[in-house]
Amino acid sequence: MHITTKALVLRGVDYKESDKILTLLTQDQGKLTAAARGCRKKGSAIAAGCQLLAWSEMVLYDYQGRWAVKEAATQRLFQGVRDDIERLALGCYFAEAAELLAVEGEPSPELLSLTLNSLHALDKMPDKPLTLVKAAFEWKAMALAGYEPLIDGCDVCGAVPPEEPRFHLREGVLHCAGCKGGVGEGISMPLPPRALAALDHIVHGDPKRLFSFRLEGEDLKQLADTAEAYVYTQLERGFSTLDYYKSLRFS
Repeated sequence: MHITTKALVLRGVDYKESDKILTLLTQDQGKLTAAARGCRKKGSAIAAGCQLLAWSEMVLYDYQGRWAVKEAATQRLFQGVRDDIERLALGCYFAEAAELLAVEGEPSPELLSLTLNSLHALDKMPDKPLTLVKAAFEWKAMALAGYEPLIDGCDVCGAVPPEEPRFHLREGVLHCAGCKGGVGEGISMPLPPRALAALDHIVHGDPKRLFSFRLEGEDLKQLADTAEAYVYTQLERGFSTLDYYKSLRFS
């Protein structure tokens, strides 16, 4: 059995002398694991298409009950990401998060589009702050995975907009500063009006225009800090790639 599909390489683990085990986010089949036999040999025809973060057209075949890569024609390598260590580290974080959020064998077209668009932003939008791209990816990825933040108004009193808005990390809801007691235990973080408007654009706006907003200074910091904290709180885990990215940014 053979299938032809486009796929983004989310992870690659060296195996035996010249093979890799790949985690792919495919256009048609969702997340798949596939062996890339011989891809580490000099002159391998599939080597380029099996690199981490490569977007490739692949022919996969069933080998002893598991997928294996027969052909891999590179469509895009996001070279601008590979040429900058911070952008590469951030791109690897996007891949690690997408791998966690995707479900094996279930198509995830929106998550795939988000990941590809975010890599494109890193690659071809140098005017966009990395902090902005990271925050937009995190908020949108969480929304697609079933953790969409509820930001239409205060979850307690219904005020629109909330007075001195705060976002509750555990409940995923917005509330007025004075309504904290009605939400329950847990940490709430401030989301000033401009940050809240940006979040509304990210969650409810046109996905093709995900990064078409401007935010800077303390507003951007609040949006980004809350996004990262929300991911950590809801998924109850960290990411090694994120730790590495932060070590580069703040060393």
